[in-house]
Amino acid sequence: MQMNLQLHHVVQDVTGATGMKIIRSIVAGERDPEELARHRDVRCKASSETIRDALVGDYQNEHVFELTQALALYDFYQTQVAQCDERIEVVLRQLHANAAPVSTPLPAALRRSRQSNDFSFDVRAELYSMLGVDLTQIHGFGPYLALKLVAECGADMSRWPTVKHFTSWLCLAPGNKISRGKVLSSKTRRSSSKAAAALRLAAVTIGKTDTALGGFYRRLSARIGKAKAVTATARKIAVLFYNTLRYGMKYVDPGAEYYEERYRQRVLNNLTRRADSLGFVLQAKPT
Repeated sequence: MQMNLQLHHVVQDVTGATGMKIIRSIVAGERDPEELARHRDVRCKASSETIRDALVGDYQNEHVFELTQALALYDFYQTQVAQCDERIEVVLRQLHANAAPVSTPLPAALRRSRQSNDFSFDVRAELYSMLGVDLTQIHGFGPYLALKLVAECGADMSRWPTVKHFTSWLCLAPGNKISRGKVLSSKTRRSSSKAAAALRLAAVTIGKTDTALGGFYRRLSARIGKAKAVTATARKIAVLFYNTLRYGMKYVDPGAEYYEERYRQRVLNNLTRRADSLGFVLQAKPT
């Protein structure tokens, strides 16, 4: 920005293919905007002319030196991340080295797109070989979240007798502060659990999807607020995680429309029952 280069305004991610090629070319000594724009990747939404105009600036030696230092640090951290991925892969293979091989093949992934923070190896396949189930079939679960929850909670869910014990351990279940039979508070307990924080982030993400869990989040959010809806949705995801690992449950999403129809039918049944208790008959509005 100090050199009046507006690359970050025309390229969505400067650490992507187009941005990194241009930055490396600048560090190497290229200053011609026309030549720099030739590094545009075919997947980049901005045109070559737009990128060329954004690269007309005032190149100062001290700022180019600072950019060179930043690029060197970026490459160093990328190397460190790659080494961490290699270490995680080795540990996962050691964990399932003595496990019985899974007879069924790995199911197809729900999401085909690759994220910028993905692992350098197929973590889905490694987790499937170790657990025997594919956690990423649950909406809101990606390979990173699945690995993080397994690291925090383990793979043996029998340590918790029921799913209620598990959600209470995560501090996602309502509290039970009761005195002389009177409920004083049912707020969830505060927790520093990394697993609970990850589940809450997944709940926020899944609230934007056209799934049954997304419909559940949106309905609760409109009724009781977003904070409580996030906790309730996170608890639902934790229940699916527990049942999948302990009982091998296969999650099949019925869709948001199915969930909304079930909710509508439940409301109608309640209204019909109340009208009947008061001596009335509930009738549909004529079309």
